[in-house]
Amino acid sequence: MGRIIVEQIVSADGYAAEEDGGIGFFHPGSDFSDTEPDQMRMMSTVGAIVFGATTYRMFADYWPKADAKVERVAGPINALPKFVVSSALPAAPWGDGGAVEILRGDGVEAVRALRARIAGDLILWGSLTLCDALLRAGEVDVLRLRVVPVLIGRGRSFTPGDLGQRRLSLVQARSFAGGIAVLEYATDR
Repeated sequence: MGRIIVEQIVSADGYAAEEDGGIGFFHPGSDFSDTEPDQMRMMSTVGAIVFGATTYRMFADYWPKADAKVERVAGPINALPKFVVSSALPAAPWGDGGAVEILRGDGVEAVRALRARIAGDLILWGSLTLCDALLRAGEVDVLRLRVVPVLIGRGRSFTPGDLGQRRLSLVQARSFAGGIAVLEYATDR
């Protein structure tokens, strides 16, 4: 059975979203191109992508049209099976004719069931509400933080406020041009 990997882009002070839910803190000015080889290495183990509804909408608006020659990660993002946990979405299209499978019901149970049937790791980007539930349930195996060099002072943490203390083991820490750092932790499930 593969791992559940949660990857979040966060400010240096630990926020994954601004107070209004926006993510403008990492654009413009954050150049992720130097992190591409590291991202492609991580994606090589991934068997499927899982989203919450909000992150699905953001990805579906951008990635199906992204040029894989410019952003190599667009290739695996578009090719991998994709799933969205939602009780409200009536459909989940992806580009021209593609579709994302909708997982209904309890998000943690849906991801557990998906994990049992997918070969390879599951990756979750953003999807803060779903990630909160998976962290609370102890279902996250790897936490990857892509830290951008900006302080925003206030916003939405990448973890739920009621999580309590959890021990992590640092697996890898890499810094890149422009000040971006990628920290990868194994969770002590």
